[in-house]
Amino acid sequence: MASPCRCCRAIPAGIDVKELVFALEFRGRAGAVAGVEGKRRSRSVAPSQALSSVMTAAAVEGDVERLTGDEAVLEAEVSIVVVPSDVPGVRRGAVMWKVTGGDGRFAGAHGIITSNFAVSPDGEVVDNHYARIYLPH
Repeated sequence: MASPCRCCRAIPAGIDVKELVFALEFRGRAGAVAGVEGKRRSRSVAPSQALSSVMTAAAVEGDVERLTGDEAVLEAEVSIVVVPSDVPGVRRGAVMWKVTGGDGRFAGAHGIITSNFAVSPDGEVVDNHYARIYLPH
């Protein structure tokens, strides 16, 4: 039986999983963990949302529209390297998260979440996630 996945043709026939692909923009706060070099702690929230991108010959425009629904909360303490950006005082970085399981509707989940983030001098975080997660049927 072929996978019912509508967006990925790379899943071989006979592999019965549901592919879940989504993007979320998280906002919150982050900062250094006291006394631990290179370790950062953050807490951010992503409401239900619709992200849009419109490309024309003249420009690329993007928007995040908040929608009615639940929200996702991300709390993390990780060792990462952040680098200065072209905007004075802003730090930026990227992380790849490996999904190895979950609870409730995410039981048995596996996949990858990529994160591209920026942190202001006062610790405000904007963290954009793109996820490709596989769920057993």
